[in-house]
Amino acid sequence: DLHKPIDKRIYKGTQPTCHDFNQFTAAADTIALLVGFSAGQVQYLDLVKKDTSKLFNEERLIDKTKVTFVKWLPETERLFLASHASGHLYLYDAEQPCGAAAPQYNLLTQGEGFSVFACKSKTPRNPLLKWAVGEGALNEFAFSPDGRSLACVSQDGCLRVFHFDSMLLQGMMKSYFGGLLCVCWSPDGRYVVTGGEDDLVTVWSFAEGRVVARGHGHKSWVNAVAFDPFTGAAQATQPPELSGGEEEDEPPDPLVRRSPAVTYRFGSAGQDTQFCLWDLTEDVLYPRPPLSRARTLTGSGDAGVPVPGLPRSLSRSNSLPQPAGTGSARGPPPDVPPALSVGRFATLTLQERKGPSGTEKEHKRYHSLGNISRSGEKPPGGAGSRGRLDTAKVLGTALCPRIHEVPLLEPLVCKKIAHERLTVLLFLEDCIVTACQEGLICTWARPGK
Repeated sequence: DLHKPIDKRIYKGTQPTCHDFNQFTAAADTIALLVGFSAGQVQYLDLVKKDTSKLFNEERLIDKTKVTFVKWLPETERLFLASHASGHLYLYDAEQPCGAAAPQYNLLTQGEGFSVFACKSKTPRNPLLKWAVGEGALNEFAFSPDGRSLACVSQDGCLRVFHFDSMLLQGMMKSYFGGLLCVCWSPDGRYVVTGGEDDLVTVWSFAEGRVVARGHGHKSWVNAVAFDPFTGAAQATQPPELSGGEEEDEPPDPLVRRSPAVTYRFGSAGQDTQFCLWDLTEDVLYPRPPLSRARTLTGSGDAGVPVPGLPRSLSRSNSLPQPAGTGSARGPPPDVPPALSVGRFATLTLQERKGPSGTEKEHKRYHSLGNISRSGEKPPGGAGSRGRLDTAKVLGTALCPRIHEVPLLEPLVCKKIAHERLTVLLFLEDCIVTACQEGLICTWARPGK
């Protein structure tokens, strides 16, 4: 019953900033909930057992800064992590006390941009471990589907992926500009998507340790990203297999043979109050080798001639790929249906975003990116802030490729769905859930339904 809440609490002097339910222990007789607060405390509640309540870091001896994110460890009953605006990440045991004095620590291990400490105490107490990650606030973290790896995004613009048990750094990526605010894993654990202050969503391959693609559709910071676990490789429609018979002499349609199947779908929500839906397809994940480009360039006609001002490496994954080896520059005939049907979200599709004033809208979309250059040259000007200098050092490297060096995705759907900035995005089997700073939680029908 959505009209009668299970529990309602009003806090004075501090504001809740994040929460997490323990899905592993959830049952009819127990619903364990963690709530983080702006003053640094973390509260443990059981919404069924009303008398069960604990407050961690009550005296703010562990950390005095805002709790940015809390999360139960996968498949555990007692352990949870809490990140803070100080850039620290703490491991707690819900059954252990915090102690009456400020904790003292011993260094366990350290690496590039991080250190891990253990609490010095004769008796078990919280926190069990303390991670110092990057510079500035640690904004969000996420466990991989197998629970072994931990992805963290910080205000210094870095994505860092750790093997949680061994506390070793497994991979790293730098944002194009500004801090990273949100992170999520693909359902199979192969890819990590981040969003942040560069208005971009970035897809990073965990196995290859490289940026696979970037997506641009937001006009402001990206607050939330999430993969759709119910739409992916298993649900994608594969091209029909060609078999022998009377029609074997007819050449197959190259568009049907080469049309990329939808491999992953994810969404993003931003401070521009817009929800974007993205498709990560095979032509982006598995690009053709450069040799095929050479064949295209040597073919007859002008099909292989690049468009002036548009780098050849900048592919649009949501548009039909040009079949290699064809000698005609003409596009597909009008009666050929597109390989990817554009889903609908409410009454808006991607095509509806572009009209007679499409050029002006494109300019406005890129306006908030500041120093992003679509042609790849360095921004003019002298020395800037410390963050910009650091970004300039890694720009063009594997940590942070230039805009034209990786495919640039366009959103399949982009729609303004709120009046205040969006903060939550969740995919369910029958709907999509969003929440905004106005306090509204909305459910949306899936595109095409």
